[in-house]
Amino acid sequence: MYAVLETGGKQYRVAAGDTLEIERLETEAGKPVTFDRVLLVNRDGKLAVGTPTVSGATVDADVVEHIRGDKKLTFKMKRRKGYHKTIGHRQELTIVKIKEIKG
Repeated sequence: MYAVLETGGKQYRVAAGDTLEIERLETEAGKPVTFDRVLLVNRDGKLAVGTPTVSGATVDADVVEHIRGDKKLTFKMKRRKGYHKTIGHRQELTIVKIKEIKG
């Protein structure tokens, strides 16, 4: 059994026991979190596709920890103008462990 959920503007295919790195959540580490934007549920070959979400379907998970992702570097330059600039970014992430899929 698996589900497709949406969080942080991205979609993830999850099953019970999976560990995900998702966009930062405001929930504290060690606390449970429930995702209600479930787009698809596959239960033993029976598909339930939402329009846009499956009504009554939720995914329960535990927040494991909050981390920062790898540093991404961007270099901007305009030739013959003497302009160059380096920009760095580190994304705030939350690691969650999926407990169960309901619905």
